[in-house]
Amino acid sequence: MKKCIINGKVILHDEIVTKNVFIEGDKVVEISERKPEKEDIIDAKGLYVSPGFIDIHTHGRGGYQVMDSTFESLNAISKASLQTGVTSFLVSTVTMPIESISHAIENVVKNKEKVEGAQILGVHMEGPFFSKVYKGAQPEEYMIHPTIQNFVSIVNNNEDIVKKVSLAPELEGATELIPYLFEKGIIVSLGHTNATYQEAQRAIDLGATSATHTYNAMTPLTHREVGVTGTVMINQNVYAELVLDGIHVSYPAAKILLKTKGKDKVVLITDSVETAGLPDGIYESSMGTVRINNHQVRLLNGTLAGSQADMNQCVKNVYQHLGLTLNEAVSLASYNPAKSLGIDKMGEIKVGNFADIIFFDDNFQIKQTIVKGKVL
Repeated sequence: MKKCIINGKVILHDEIVTKNVFIEGDKVVEISERKPEKEDIIDAKGLYVSPGFIDIHTHGRGGYQVMDSTFESLNAISKASLQTGVTSFLVSTVTMPIESISHAIENVVKNKEKVEGAQILGVHMEGPFFSKVYKGAQPEEYMIHPTIQNFVSIVNNNEDIVKKVSLAPELEGATELIPYLFEKGIIVSLGHTNATYQEAQRAIDLGATSATHTYNAMTPLTHREVGVTGTVMINQNVYAELVLDGIHVSYPAAKILLKTKGKDKVVLITDSVETAGLPDGIYESSMGTVRINNHQVRLLNGTLAGSQADMNQCVKNVYQHLGLTLNEAVSLASYNPAKSLGIDKMGEIKVGNFADIIFFDDNFQIKQTIVKGKVL
């Protein structure tokens, strides 16, 4: 079935144009001023027509979490993600007993192609290879060393579904695991780490190419020890995840990150947890009892426990506070995450790319979603 999107302000990678977008099957086949002939019309009615957002770090949404390890949870997260403009995502696990993480990964393998909303691209293992010094809300009793043996024992025969692993590079075993993952094409991200500059730089030299929720849960930049934060800033081959909900990172700090990394190396993430989209109150979560108040989710001791963020709001925050153009702001949630994972044919509206497209208004409210050519 051929389709044509008309009357939209089409956000391309380098510009915004008023052209028609032609879709055949699951791909974009033409972007032009040609009038549609036999195609089914999709009228954007003056809305922005944008590449769908890609969330490479989310744990849950709408009362459901990845660690539930059920199809119902994955499907609910998939469908709820569409409401925030996310058309594809990585399923992010958390630090829990090995058996629980293994079960969650197996659940993704089993149900990845069955979800009815945003597509699942694979798994991001956030833990259990973390420093207890920077544990954040992750339970330290389940943290283990990042050895090849431990990794293999968790993923079993499901290595292909794992696209990204966050770890603390200073821990025993990391110098062997990082090149092992690199050789398999699995992204290594520095996170929940007490590493020095030397330890972080060694990890990057071995193949690490990402930083997990930059600034949060890592050694900070000071004038005598630049820590993981500073090391990430000065290595231009490293992508920097950023939770820009106005809570996890201040806007001036985000501007500094953008200035040092450049607009092509910052990747917006939500780091959302199962309470995202729920009203204020006290809830039981995978990380224990949490309190939601004023768009923040915290453990009862005050520690941030993931986020309530919606990706469309994060993009809006970039546009309003970081001085980027609209198409540049959108790229931080689409083009950049695709590039950070090495995924082709995604992340921008382009001939030959998958038709993962969203419509939003001037307030960044999502009005329509198309996933691989299907209107959802």
